[in-house]
Amino acid sequence: MQVYNTLSGQKERFIPGGDVVKMYVCGVTPYSETHLGHAMSNIIFDVVRRYLQFRNYRVRYVQNVTDVDDKIIERAAERGVAPDQLAREYTRRFFEEMERLNVLPADAYPRATEEIPAIINMIDGLMRKGHAYESMGSVYFRVRSVPDYGKLSHRSVESMITDRSEQWEEMKEHPLDFALWKAAKAGEPAWDSPWGPGRPGWHIECSAMSLSTLGETLDIHGGGLDLVFPHHENEIAQSESYTGIRPFVRYWLHNGLLQFGREKMSKSLGNLVTVTEALDRVSPDALRIFVLSSHYRSPLTYSEEALQAAEKNAERLRQVMAQESATDAGERSFDVTGNRERFIEAMDDDFNTPRALVVLYDLAKEINRDRQVGGSGARGRSMLRELSNVLGLTLNPIAQVTPDAALVARLASTALGYAGGHVSHATDPGEFERAIDRLIAFRAELRKSRQWQRADALRKELEDAGVVLEDNPHGTTWRMKSRVLAEGQR
Repeated sequence: MQVYNTLSGQKERFIPGGDVVKMYVCGVTPYSETHLGHAMSNIIFDVVRRYLQFRNYRVRYVQNVTDVDDKIIERAAERGVAPDQLAREYTRRFFEEMERLNVLPADAYPRATEEIPAIINMIDGLMRKGHAYESMGSVYFRVRSVPDYGKLSHRSVESMITDRSEQWEEMKEHPLDFALWKAAKAGEPAWDSPWGPGRPGWHIECSAMSLSTLGETLDIHGGGLDLVFPHHENEIAQSESYTGIRPFVRYWLHNGLLQFGREKMSKSLGNLVTVTEALDRVSPDALRIFVLSSHYRSPLTYSEEALQAAEKNAERLRQVMAQESATDAGERSFDVTGNRERFIEAMDDDFNTPRALVVLYDLAKEINRDRQVGGSGARGRSMLRELSNVLGLTLNPIAQVTPDAALVARLASTALGYAGGHVSHATDPGEFERAIDRLIAFRAELRKSRQWQRADALRKELEDAGVVLEDNPHGTTWRMKSRVLAEGQR
């Protein structure tokens, strides 16, 4: 198996350090809805994990939750709620959405707020070794104490200073020194420390959490390409300086970024498509195929056309699996060994999922041809099920949701109530459509006035009635939603 290591800039043979592959993936900062960029990274590393297990590796998979952060504090202040309450709510939603995407749960989800003693201990150790210093109640890492700083991003310290000179702070010795501990500000969460009340910096959290859950050296550290610098660069510097052990990570894996047109999809740019919105358009299998149709290190461009093309490919595979019958086991079938070998060859080459998907599509064609000449396709379907599972595809059928008549009536009345109107036949199709349009208009006003919770409640009310809202640059549209059938409903 060959994997591309960001540190070396080339493919390397995968040789873990022990009997268990120690795998750490940067997780969510829960301050807003989970979007497709998050889904992309989680699907990719879920497949990496699944494939390692398919190849008979034992894997311990850890993903952190950064539940204290500037963005959480800012968003909580906007919403008028406590930061920990906001973080818990969006963490819960994140877990629910990953379950819908068939992402396997991690073996551990350490949270930054639960690791404060370990973080303080690590900062204290870095200070005693001369790698960190206190200034005005904050503690900073001394970048110049690390001769090879910049080795992951392959950049010199001089070039970084040029790029980031505007971030110079008088309280720091050097413009690139980064905060390990931030002095408390009024109204923000804070914990006691030897340097006064405050909270941990972003980078030290991951080092402390990976050390406490996986030990001093990781086999795989994953995350998005945008985390290479400064986050992962700083993780290496502080972790290796603290433990004195190299390497901190044997293989650094970074996925390309999801783009919306020419820009990266991100919360800060406001060009998001949330996981909930995407799953109202297509099935979880289609969303996984959309992500896996591009190599994980390449950028992925979002479009409705690409999502629908992925749904068609998912449906091709679902239709083949739906042909299964009770007599399959006793009928002749064709040889499938070559398909398995091709799949392994593709995935052994730095997890080449586009080639692996081609194997599944070819296998589906062979199954159909076999049935046309009197075969059952049983072995082919068994192989298709096994290999699809490696990619996290369930291949469960989907069905259109039928709106609940009572909910529809209440929805229409509610919408007209907001608008100050009256309706005599709430379930009439024309009235129903006009009611939804009024409710969408009212939601737009709520969003404009930053009444986010009420706007979210209206979206949920529509969803409960089987109506999907789709926000886009030109406004909001709606349609009836679909659902994936469970095994017992097939």
